[in-house]
Amino acid sequence: MPISAAEEALLDVRALESGYGKIGVLHGVSLQVRAGEVVALLGPNGAGKTTLLRAISGLLPWSAGDVVFDGRSLAGLGPRETARAGLVHVIEGHRVFTQQSVFDNLLLAGYDVPRHERAQRIDEALSYFPEIAAKRKELGGALSGGQQQMLVVAQGLVRRPRLLMLDEPSAGLAPVLVDRVLSVVGELRRKGTAVLLVEQLVEKALASADRVYALARGRAVLEAATGTPDLADRIEHAYFGHAASHAAP
Repeated sequence: MPISAAEEALLDVRALESGYGKIGVLHGVSLQVRAGEVVALLGPNGAGKTTLLRAISGLLPWSAGDVVFDGRSLAGLGPRETARAGLVHVIEGHRVFTQQSVFDNLLLAGYDVPRHERAQRIDEALSYFPEIAAKRKELGGALSGGQQQMLVVAQGLVRRPRLLMLDEPSAGLAPVLVDRVLSVVGELRRKGTAVLLVEQLVEKALASADRVYALARGRAVLEAATGTPDLADRIEHAYFGHAASHAAP
């Protein structure tokens, strides 16, 4: 069920407006994610999904609104500060350090983690991906595309996030690897980590999520539980911009 009270949310995005320079992209977007919940964020290309994640994590400034994480406003904070607070953003198209080993890629992701904790955190992150755990001494550039994507997600997990934001983790992957990467989302949920998932593969995203939001033209036009009977029709209307005037909770 949709969140009815803001205090129940781990992440509470409130009427957020942001964009690039004078170009406004987000127009009053509101969104919530509970602790331990998976929320899918859908929408056509250019809807503002990536911009929203960048604004939440501090990569883009806001012109209005607020983002509250664990009861604290993130206004004025950059990506390092938000990551330290427990909100980690795995950026679309992020690439690994190809001339560094898998282990060193993960070591770099935990650069500010106390030294005595780093190895333990790396082992924890690799436990989600046995495929790359066996290659921890190999160079990042020697991994397949799917394995590199696993490494990118593992880099985020080294931070031990309370909320992990994944932007198009399936991009460019074969279907079997998409399922493998998204299976980790289910594991994270079972262990209490919240996930905000941007994904173009609608059916796979919905299969992984508890709730869904859809964006169109920089506005949230749909919010629903993934078990809603008419959800496919509602998403279709939202994608074509017909739901903005009568989006229902």
